[in-house]
Amino acid sequence: MSTNREVIERYLAAMKSALFEGDYRSLDQLRHPDFVEEWPQSGERVLGSANMRAIEEHMPNPPVSGSVERLVGSEDRLALTPAMTILHIAGTGDMYTVVWRATYQLGDVWFGIMLCTLRDRLVWRATTFFAPQLEAPAWRAAWAEPIPDATDGGGSAVGNAR
Repeated sequence: MSTNREVIERYLAAMKSALFEGDYRSLDQLRHPDFVEEWPQSGERVLGSANMRAIEEHMPNPPVSGSVERLVGSEDRLALTPAMTILHIAGTGDMYTVVWRATYQLGDVWFGIMLCTLRDRLVWRATTFFAPQLEAPAWRAAWAEPIPDATDGGGSAVGNAR
């Protein structure tokens, strides 16, 4: 029997397969029959895997293709590269948090945080927050320093605090 952590990792790999290869079957199989995803920023709630799949299939500017890679030396990192990189996975029991960075076809870079709740070893609830990458304002430069490589794909905005 797989662990909940493995369910989350399979779900992320299935998201990649669905978005990049059009393989939605695995993703559908990892969603609970009562699946709900919420996007608080836009005030939307998606009820059911079929509605989520329809949204994914009609996305006008999906992330560009990548491949799944396991990062050696870290048990809590998984990368979908080059377009979608999982920066951090954390959780216990039925609750997990995933942080990622995605590069879309037009070159836009976005960060996302997905809060997942599992039920019956399936993704039951997801709340996703997303925001575009932006330049740090000059007025904060006296009190903040840049995260090395955070804007060119080599660094992580998560877990790099000193």
